[in-house]
Amino acid sequence: MSDKGRDRAVSIRRDVDPGAMFLATFLRTVATVVLAALMAVTTDYCVNILILKRAEVFTPWMTMVIVVIVGGPLFYVLHSQRLKLKAAKLDLSQSLKVQRQTAEEAERRRREAEQTLSRLREHESLYRILANNLTDALLMWWPDGRRRYNSPAIERLTGYTPAEFLVAPNLQGVSEEDGAKALAAIRSLQTPSDSSTLEYRFRRKDGQMIWIESTYSLVPKDEGGGFIATSREITERKRLAEELARAAQEAQAAAAAKADFLANMTHELRTPLTAIIGFSGLLRQSSALDETDARQVRLIHEASNTLLGVINDVLDFSRLEAGLELDAEPFKPCDIARSAAALIESQAQVKGLPVLIEFGSGLTPLLGDAARLSQVMLNFLSNAVKFTSEGQIVISVEQTATAVGQRLRMAVRDSGIGLPDDMHEAVFERFIQADAGVARRFGGTGLGLAICKRIIEAMGGRIGVESAQGRGSTFWFEVELPVTESVANDLPAAPQPAPLERPVRLLLVEDNAANRELIGALLAPFEVEVDMAVDGVAAVDAFKSGKAYDLVLMDVQMPVMDGLTATRRIRALEPMGIRTPIVAMTANVLPEQVATCMAAGMDDHLGKPINPGRLLEMVARWGQAEAA
Repeated sequence: MSDKGRDRAVSIRRDVDPGAMFLATFLRTVATVVLAALMAVTTDYCVNILILKRAEVFTPWMTMVIVVIVGGPLFYVLHSQRLKLKAAKLDLSQSLKVQRQTAEEAERRRREAEQTLSRLREHESLYRILANNLTDALLMWWPDGRRRYNSPAIERLTGYTPAEFLVAPNLQGVSEEDGAKALAAIRSLQTPSDSSTLEYRFRRKDGQMIWIESTYSLVPKDEGGGFIATSREITERKRLAEELARAAQEAQAAAAAKADFLANMTHELRTPLTAIIGFSGLLRQSSALDETDARQVRLIHEASNTLLGVINDVLDFSRLEAGLELDAEPFKPCDIARSAAALIESQAQVKGLPVLIEFGSGLTPLLGDAARLSQVMLNFLSNAVKFTSEGQIVISVEQTATAVGQRLRMAVRDSGIGLPDDMHEAVFERFIQADAGVARRFGGTGLGLAICKRIIEAMGGRIGVESAQGRGSTFWFEVELPVTESVANDLPAAPQPAPLERPVRLLLVEDNAANRELIGALLAPFEVEVDMAVDGVAAVDAFKSGKAYDLVLMDVQMPVMDGLTATRRIRALEPMGIRTPIVAMTANVLPEQVATCMAAGMDDHLGKPINPGRLLEMVARWGQAEAA
């Protein structure tokens, strides 16, 4: 019997009161003796009186006394033994019950222990399977730096068996520099939740150099302390990263080459166009031409301007691909519509097309890039005039209130050839027109609408077309812009060349003979004395000779010495307090090229092909300024 069972049996016995037990035994003995006496008297009576008929022998009192004297102690002893046996039986029963419960408890605990052991074995098996099949190698160190465990994957990673690597020096295969980095990464760990990742080169057992990435973390002190590392090979990732870096460098070089090519081609195309457009413009004003010659000169001039438009489209699209910067300013939507209509009016009149404007109610000034919106509207109108033979062109301007301002919707409706349904989306892609036949008949680069789409999407707006083949088209855009009240009521008047207050002495630095002749012809009617220089060296020599000029028109790309270098040399030669205005007259018109001109010391920029009005404006503005 277990201690617990014995204690329980003892407690049961202690619960029995000895006094009560004695009284119960005494009463039971008395009752038994009395009953035995009665039974003895009854037996004596039956035997001696009824059976033997011997009344003198019948002695009931004596019989009772004998029974009491003899039977009382006997019955008391027997009854006491019976009670003891009963108590012992009860004690034994309770002990057996306690033993049975104890055995059941032990069996339950044994089963629980077996289940726990089974789970532990299962987990251990799973951990072993994971450790043996992980591609990442697991390494554990004791706090003193000795290796505690290496997973089997260490052999695939380093070429060393787990047993070999377990006793190998900690920095074996690692350079001194990378080893110092690893130690620093481990020392930087403060708590088990911290981790540190390091990439380093490792020499395998076979001598091959590979890249390894290891992540270090601390082991809690109650689990033995030390630290653990998870390592994997990243040689391929490093190779791909290097390839991507090279590809990025090549892409950047390609983009730079593209930009250089675009800049050079723009310059080379604009330079001859300067002479073609300029001289054809002068010839158109001549009264010495007969009707046929005048018509041919007009065709040359128009074709040259068309070619210039193509060049501008390509240049503008390239700028948009590089990223569009918006310049927000207050403007009136009705002014954009009127300005665009005025610019296209002469072309529309040639084809007999009236240009009408419809304004919605509640038009208010807005804040946005008015120049870009004007560019979109002008493209819509140019296409409408190009593809419409008869009918009319209608511009509509509407505004509706939104949560952040006003939604501006501007549209151009024509009665031209229209578009098939399958071209409504494609027409806004680059180099796309309705079909090859249209391209041959009407010309164009197919970039105009693609540029418009880029502009509107950069503003967060939408652009689209509603059209049916043979029934005209409506090109529209919607942009959401904030409201402003700071815009002027009227459009500023177009700048006009101011009359020359005094004669101007001008130095023209240009390597192209045709362009020198053109500038001279354009300025000949005015009081402008033009000195010519064919390159930067000649321009610097002119300043070294002591000549004073009111204005210098400086080309940029020239042989011997370019315009930027010449400008810097001239600025170095000028006396203190004297600054001669220098205007870049060049086909380099990209924003970064204009900024380069300003950084070199130039004061303004005049793009080629030369616009006669713009040229006279520059001469009037800078040629009349005091050299200071």
